[in-house]
Amino acid sequence: MSTITDSMNTINSLEEMADGNTIIHHLHPMVKLITTMLYLVLVISFNPYNITGLMVFAFYPVILMALAEIPYKPLLKRLLIALPFSFFAGISNVIFNQNLALMIGPVPITFGFISFVSIMVKTVFTVMAVLILIATTSLPKISYQLLSIKVPKIIVEQIMLTYRYISVLLEQVSNMYTAYILRAPDSKGIKMKDMGIFVGQLLLKSFDRAENIYVAMKCRGYDGNYLYAKPNPIQKNDWIFLVSVCVILCLMRFFDLSLFIGSFI
Repeated sequence: MSTITDSMNTINSLEEMADGNTIIHHLHPMVKLITTMLYLVLVISFNPYNITGLMVFAFYPVILMALAEIPYKPLLKRLLIALPFSFFAGISNVIFNQNLALMIGPVPITFGFISFVSIMVKTVFTVMAVLILIATTSLPKISYQLLSIKVPKIIVEQIMLTYRYISVLLEQVSNMYTAYILRAPDSKGIKMKDMGIFVGQLLLKSFDRAENIYVAMKCRGYDGNYLYAKPNPIQKNDWIFLVSVCVILCLMRFFDLSLFIGSFI
Protein backbone atom coordinates (compact mmCIF):
# COMPACT_ATOMS: atom_id res chain seq x y z
CA MET A 1 0.00 0.00 0.00
CA SER A 2 2.77 2.41 0.91
CA THR A 3 4.55 1.57 -2.37
CA ILE A 4 1.47 2.53 -4.40
CA THR A 5 1.09 5.77 -2.45
CA ASP A 6 4.76 6.58 -2.91
CA SER A 7 4.43 6.04 -6.69
CA MET A 8 1.46 8.41 -6.89
CA ASN A 9 3.28 11.00 -4.80
CA THR A 10 6.38 10.72 -7.00
CA ILE A 11 4.35 11.35 -10.17
CA ASN A 12 2.69 14.37 -8.56
CA SER A 13 6.01 15.68 -7.28
CA LEU A 14 7.57 15.53 -10.77
CA GLU A 15 4.63 17.51 -12.18
CA GLU A 16 4.98 20.07 -9.41
CA MET A 17 8.72 20.42 -10.01
CA ALA A 18 8.03 21.15 -13.70
CA ASP A 19 6.32 24.38 -12.60
CA GLY A 20 9.51 25.75 -11.06
CA ASN A 21 10.94 29.22 -11.61
CA THR A 22 14.62 28.63 -12.32
CA ILE A 23 16.88 29.31 -15.29
CA ILE A 24 16.51 25.71 -16.49
CA HIS A 25 12.71 25.80 -16.24
CA HIS A 26 12.64 28.98 -18.36
CA LEU A 27 14.63 27.43 -21.20
CA HIS A 28 12.74 26.60 -24.37
CA PRO A 29 11.40 23.00 -24.33
CA MET A 30 12.99 22.22 -27.71
CA VAL A 31 16.41 23.26 -26.39
CA LYS A 32 16.10 20.95 -23.39
CA LEU A 33 14.82 18.11 -25.58
CA ILE A 34 17.71 18.43 -28.06
CA THR A 35 20.39 18.61 -25.37
CA THR A 36 18.88 15.61 -23.55
CA MET A 37 18.72 13.52 -26.73
CA LEU A 38 22.31 14.45 -27.64
CA TYR A 39 23.45 13.56 -24.12
CA LEU A 40 21.73 10.17 -24.32
CA VAL A 41 23.26 9.34 -27.70
CA LEU A 42 26.78 10.35 -26.65
CA VAL A 43 26.65 8.48 -23.34
CA ILE A 44 25.27 5.28 -24.89
CA SER A 45 27.82 5.36 -27.72
CA PHE A 46 30.78 5.77 -25.37
CA ASN A 47 33.49 3.11 -25.28
CA PRO A 48 32.31 0.48 -22.75
CA TYR A 49 35.86 -0.03 -21.44
CA ASN A 50 36.66 3.66 -20.82
CA ILE A 51 35.00 4.31 -17.49
CA THR A 52 37.26 7.23 -16.54
CA GLY A 53 36.28 9.10 -19.69
CA LEU A 54 32.62 8.26 -19.15
CA MET A 55 32.63 9.66 -15.61
CA VAL A 56 33.16 13.18 -16.99
CA PHE A 57 29.55 13.07 -18.23
CA ALA A 58 28.38 13.24 -14.62
CA PHE A 59 28.71 17.01 -14.83
CA TYR A 60 25.50 17.31 -16.90
CA PRO A 61 22.93 15.90 -14.42
CA VAL A 62 24.76 17.34 -11.39
CA ILE A 63 24.93 20.90 -12.71
CA LEU A 64 21.39 20.85 -14.14
CA MET A 65 19.93 19.57 -10.88
CA ALA A 66 21.72 22.35 -9.02
CA LEU A 67 20.58 25.06 -11.45
CA ALA A 68 17.00 23.72 -11.53
CA GLU A 69 16.94 23.30 -7.72
CA ILE A 70 15.69 19.73 -8.06
CA PRO A 71 15.87 17.59 -4.90
CA TYR A 72 17.82 14.37 -5.28
CA LYS A 73 15.51 12.05 -3.33
CA PRO A 74 12.50 11.76 -5.71
CA LEU A 75 14.76 11.32 -8.75
CA LEU A 76 16.89 8.69 -7.05
CA LYS A 77 13.74 6.72 -6.17
CA ARG A 78 12.78 6.58 -9.84
CA LEU A 79 16.35 5.70 -10.77
CA LEU A 80 16.30 2.64 -8.51
CA ILE A 81 13.52 1.14 -10.64
CA ALA A 82 15.77 0.98 -13.72
CA LEU A 83 18.94 -0.28 -12.04
CA PRO A 84 17.86 -3.96 -11.58
CA PHE A 85 17.27 -4.30 -15.34
CA SER A 86 20.75 -2.97 -16.10
CA PHE A 87 22.24 -5.15 -13.39
CA PHE A 88 20.92 -8.39 -14.88
CA ALA A 89 21.79 -7.20 -18.40
CA GLY A 90 25.37 -6.45 -17.42
CA ILE A 91 26.09 -9.34 -15.06
CA SER A 92 26.29 -11.67 -18.07
CA ASN A 93 29.38 -9.77 -19.21
CA VAL A 94 31.09 -10.61 -15.94
CA ILE A 95 30.28 -14.30 -16.41
CA PHE A 96 31.17 -14.73 -20.06
CA ASN A 97 34.00 -12.22 -20.54
CA GLN A 98 36.79 -13.37 -18.24
CA ASN A 99 39.67 -11.78 -20.15
CA LEU A 100 42.06 -10.03 -17.76
CA ALA A 101 42.17 -6.25 -18.17
CA LEU A 102 44.36 -5.15 -15.24
CA MET A 103 45.39 -5.96 -11.71
CA ILE A 104 44.60 -3.82 -8.67
CA GLY A 105 46.99 -5.26 -6.17
CA PRO A 106 46.15 -8.96 -5.90
CA VAL A 107 42.63 -8.44 -7.33
CA PRO A 108 42.18 -9.24 -11.07
CA ILE A 109 39.83 -6.96 -13.02
CA THR A 110 38.31 -8.48 -16.15
CA PHE A 111 36.95 -6.73 -19.22
CA GLY A 112 33.56 -8.18 -18.36
CA PHE A 113 33.54 -6.45 -14.99
CA ILE A 114 34.60 -3.14 -16.57
CA SER A 115 31.78 -3.35 -19.13
CA PHE A 116 29.33 -4.24 -16.33
CA VAL A 117 30.30 -1.10 -14.42
CA SER A 118 30.05 0.90 -17.64
CA ILE A 119 26.47 -0.33 -18.23
CA MET A 120 25.44 0.64 -14.69
CA VAL A 121 27.03 4.10 -14.99
CA LYS A 122 25.38 4.70 -18.37
CA THR A 123 22.02 3.70 -16.90
CA VAL A 124 22.42 6.17 -14.06
CA PHE A 125 23.41 9.03 -16.37
CA THR A 126 20.73 8.44 -19.02
CA VAL A 127 17.84 7.88 -16.61
CA MET A 128 18.82 10.94 -14.58
CA ALA A 129 18.94 13.05 -17.76
CA VAL A 130 15.42 11.98 -18.75
CA LEU A 131 14.09 12.55 -15.23
CA ILE A 132 15.61 16.03 -15.19
CA LEU A 133 13.88 16.80 -18.49
CA ILE A 134 10.53 15.67 -17.07
CA ALA A 135 11.11 17.54 -13.79
CA THR A 136 11.84 20.82 -15.59
CA THR A 137 9.41 20.60 -18.51
CA SER A 138 5.73 19.74 -18.45
CA LEU A 139 4.71 16.74 -20.54
CA PRO A 140 2.39 18.74 -22.87
CA LYS A 141 5.36 20.93 -23.84
CA ILE A 142 7.56 17.90 -24.44
CA SER A 143 4.81 16.28 -26.50
CA TYR A 144 4.44 19.38 -28.68
CA GLN A 145 8.16 19.38 -29.40
CA LEU A 146 8.08 15.69 -30.26
CA LEU A 147 5.39 16.44 -32.83
CA SER A 148 7.57 19.28 -34.14
CA ILE A 149 10.39 16.84 -34.94
CA LYS A 150 7.94 14.56 -36.77
CA VAL A 151 7.46 11.85 -34.16
CA PRO A 152 4.24 10.00 -35.18
CA LYS A 153 1.19 11.57 -33.58
CA ILE A 154 -0.22 8.25 -32.38
CA ILE A 155 2.97 7.56 -30.38
CA VAL A 156 3.00 11.02 -28.80
CA GLU A 157 -0.65 10.82 -27.82
CA GLN A 158 -0.19 7.34 -26.33
CA ILE A 159 2.70 8.66 -24.21
CA MET A 160 0.67 11.68 -23.18
CA LEU A 161 -2.47 9.75 -22.22
CA THR A 162 -0.55 6.96 -20.49
CA TYR A 163 1.37 9.43 -18.36
CA ARG A 164 -1.75 11.46 -17.63
CA TYR A 165 -3.88 8.50 -16.50
CA ILE A 166 -1.28 6.28 -14.83
CA SER A 167 -2.32 7.87 -11.54
CA VAL A 168 -5.91 6.70 -12.22
CA LEU A 169 -4.68 3.12 -12.58
CA LEU A 170 -2.61 3.38 -9.40
CA GLU A 171 -5.64 4.73 -7.55
CA GLN A 172 -7.69 1.74 -8.74
CA VAL A 173 -4.95 -0.65 -7.58
CA SER A 174 -4.89 1.10 -4.21
CA ASN A 175 -8.68 0.76 -3.81
CA MET A 176 -8.64 -2.93 -4.76
CA TYR A 177 -5.72 -3.62 -2.44
CA THR A 178 -7.50 -1.88 0.45
CA ALA A 179 -10.64 -3.92 -0.20
CA TYR A 180 -8.59 -7.13 -0.26
CA ILE A 181 -6.84 -6.34 3.04
CA LEU A 182 -10.17 -5.53 4.72
CA ARG A 183 -11.41 -8.99 3.73
CA ALA A 184 -8.18 -10.68 4.84
CA PRO A 185 -6.93 -8.67 7.84
CA ASP A 186 -4.32 -11.27 8.80
CA SER A 187 -2.68 -11.24 5.36
CA LYS A 188 0.51 -9.21 4.86
CA GLY A 189 -0.13 -8.93 1.14
CA ILE A 190 -1.96 -10.50 -1.77
CA LYS A 191 -1.69 -14.29 -1.65
CA MET A 192 -0.35 -16.02 -4.73
CA LYS A 193 -3.57 -18.03 -5.17
CA ASP A 194 -5.54 -14.75 -5.34
CA MET A 195 -3.09 -12.91 -7.61
CA GLY A 196 -4.70 -14.15 -10.84
CA ILE A 197 -8.15 -12.99 -9.76
CA PHE A 198 -6.75 -9.65 -8.58
CA VAL A 199 -4.94 -8.96 -11.87
CA GLY A 200 -7.94 -10.11 -13.91
CA GLN A 201 -10.30 -7.82 -12.02
CA LEU A 202 -7.82 -4.95 -12.42
CA LEU A 203 -7.68 -5.56 -16.19
CA LEU A 204 -11.49 -5.57 -16.50
CA LYS A 205 -11.82 -2.43 -14.37
CA SER A 206 -9.10 -0.77 -16.46
CA PHE A 207 -11.00 -1.50 -19.69
CA ASP A 208 -14.18 -0.11 -18.14
CA ARG A 209 -12.44 3.03 -16.83
CA ALA A 210 -10.70 3.59 -20.18
CA GLU A 211 -14.06 3.40 -21.98
CA ASN A 212 -15.59 5.91 -19.55
CA ILE A 213 -12.65 8.28 -19.99
CA TYR A 214 -12.89 8.02 -23.78
CA VAL A 215 -16.64 8.78 -23.72
CA ALA A 216 -15.99 11.77 -21.44
CA MET A 217 -13.30 13.04 -23.84
CA LYS A 218 -15.67 12.64 -26.83
CA CYS A 219 -18.36 14.60 -24.98
CA ARG A 220 -15.83 17.41 -24.54
CA GLY A 221 -15.04 17.55 -28.23
CA TYR A 222 -12.12 15.14 -28.60
CA ASP A 223 -11.75 14.23 -32.28
CA GLY A 224 -8.50 12.30 -32.19
CA ASN A 225 -6.28 15.36 -32.03
CA TYR A 226 -4.84 16.30 -28.65
CA LEU A 227 -4.49 20.07 -28.21
CA TYR A 228 -1.09 21.34 -27.08
CA ALA A 229 -0.11 24.83 -25.96
CA LYS A 230 2.38 26.33 -28.40
CA PRO A 231 5.47 27.66 -26.55
CA ASN A 232 7.15 30.99 -27.19
CA PRO A 233 9.84 31.22 -29.91
CA ILE A 234 13.41 30.29 -29.05
CA GLN A 235 15.22 33.29 -27.55
CA LYS A 236 18.85 34.36 -27.66
CA ASN A 237 19.63 32.87 -24.25
CA ASP A 238 18.18 29.54 -25.39
CA TRP A 239 20.50 29.47 -28.41
CA ILE A 240 23.51 30.29 -26.22
CA PHE A 241 22.65 27.44 -23.85
CA LEU A 242 22.03 25.01 -26.70
CA VAL A 243 25.28 25.75 -28.55
CA SER A 244 27.36 25.82 -25.36
CA VAL A 245 26.06 22.52 -24.00
CA CYS A 246 26.28 20.76 -27.38
CA VAL A 247 29.89 21.88 -27.88
CA ILE A 248 30.88 20.79 -24.36
CA LEU A 249 29.18 17.41 -24.73
CA CYS A 250 30.87 16.75 -28.07
CA LEU A 251 34.27 17.71 -26.62
CA MET A 252 33.69 15.31 -23.74
CA ARG A 253 32.77 12.52 -26.15
CA PHE A 254 35.47 12.87 -28.77
CA PHE A 255 38.33 14.09 -26.56
CA ASP A 256 39.50 12.30 -23.43
CA LEU A 257 39.10 15.17 -20.99
CA SER A 258 39.89 12.89 -18.05
CA LEU A 259 43.52 12.70 -19.22
CA PHE A 260 43.60 16.45 -19.79
CA ILE A 261 42.27 17.15 -16.28
CA GLY A 262 44.60 14.57 -14.78
CA SER A 263 47.64 16.31 -16.25
CA PHE A 264 46.92 19.33 -14.02
CA ILE A 265 46.41 17.35 -10.84
